[in-house]
Amino acid sequence: MDPITIDKSAAVFVAGHRGLVGSAVVRKLTSLGYTNLLLRSHAELDLTSQSAVDAFFAEHKPQIVILAAAKVGGIHANNTYPADFITVNLQIQTNAISSAFKHKTLKLLFLGSSCIYPKFAPQPIPESALLTGPLEPTNEWYAIAKISGIKMCQALRIQHSFDAISAMPTNLYGPNDNFHPHNSHVLPALLRRFHEAKLSKLENVVVWGSGTPLREFLHVDDLADAIVFLLEKYSGLEHVNVGSGKEVSIKELAELVKEVVGYQGQIIWDSSKPDGTPRKLMDSSKLASLGWEPKITLKDGLADTYNWYLENVHS
Repeated sequence: MDPITIDKSAAVFVAGHRGLVGSAVVRKLTSLGYTNLLLRSHAELDLTSQSAVDAFFAEHKPQIVILAAAKVGGIHANNTYPADFITVNLQIQTNAISSAFKHKTLKLLFLGSSCIYPKFAPQPIPESALLTGPLEPTNEWYAIAKISGIKMCQALRIQHSFDAISAMPTNLYGPNDNFHPHNSHVLPALLRRFHEAKLSKLENVVVWGSGTPLREFLHVDDLADAIVFLLEKYSGLEHVNVGSGKEVSIKELAELVKEVVGYQGQIIWDSSKPDGTPRKLMDSSKLASLGWEPKITLKDGLADTYNWYLENVHS
């Protein structure tokens, strides 16, 4: 299948438009002049209901579908509610993908996560590492749902030539992130803790672990840019990794967050606490070879995210 040119007036359904990724996609499409975005909250359209999803597709016939809706959570949530994570995600993606095919959607992009890869995948992780080893046990329910989504898109392409593609982003951050004090990811958690320490004039902030693990982060606006790029330029069977290609140690990240927030105290590392995986980097050379690269530096992205936090979360 050849790359497509998307008409700016085409009906584009962004599933999960209120989330971290979906809201960034809406910002990007709006900035590019797209005029017919189909946006529905969970109250307006329950994606776990097959009949509701099919009725929506039958009525609105979206030409482009960006499937950013998912049930997500940290390790604690995944461990506590494994049935919810596999069931809800399978329902959402199966309903949306099958209805898109049935109602002749021109192109669909399914979004997964780097957790689809084996726990001990080679680093950086290439797309070919999928299904080559056991998953990380703490989020295998979510991962298996996402792998099923990739395989469903591939199966429809093989059997019916349906133009469904899949993108696997690395660790994301940015506006609309989850800044919950107990169940947010490392970057928003650090932003919140350093901000609160600054307000309370604390002399130090204790951070778990040694600070040595390496992580990769991508600003969600860069992901939104990559999504539009892939919709227009890529039509292939294999899923595509979307990462920044840059690693930062947790120690470097904490120092950068401290600088962006303007916290003056000390960082104390509690090395009695677990570090997690020593390194997690995606191989995004396939996407780079297609002609896309990220534009937002980590420091600029952190400053942007902190400003959003100040305006929207911390009052």
